[in-house]
Amino acid sequence: MSIFEVIMLVCFGAAWPPAVYKSYTSGTAKGKSLFFLFIILAGYVSGIFHKLFYNLDWVVFLYALNGAMVMIDILLYYRNAALDRQSLSAG
Repeated sequence: MSIFEVIMLVCFGAAWPPAVYKSYTSGTAKGKSLFFLFIILAGYVSGIFHKLFYNLDWVVFLYALNGAMVMIDILLYYRNAALDRQSLSAG
């Protein structure tokens, strides 16, 4: 475990709750990049695998927590994209 790894994960993790909240309340997928979200998720999954295979410690929890928040944002993206399609077909 490195203190710098912990700081990075805490800082990145602090950014996800407002992003998820904004995705939830905005009701639109406009301005979100699904590709970007999947790249970030892949990075967190890579971090988890590294921890599991080479250096298991409690920091794996931070990777998993951040990954879960990204996954929630991805699910909200799909919900919001469906809402966008509904509003286009209704209007």
